[in-house]
Amino acid sequence: MLGDEVTAAALIDQLLHHCHIVNIRGNSYRMREHRDLLRTAGPNPEAGQSRAT
Repeated sequence: MLGDEVTAAALIDQLLHHCHIVNIRGNSYRMREHRDLLRTAGPNPEAGQSRAT
């Protein structure tokens, strides 16, 4: 996206210079809701078929 790896690395370095990185472990609420929706929706018979556009 930026053209070369050196520019991208320099940009990321500057953005993260004064940041505190917080690693959060555990299940995501969004993923849990998505999994519950898929479970209640049941199997999708067209899941293996590709659609032509």
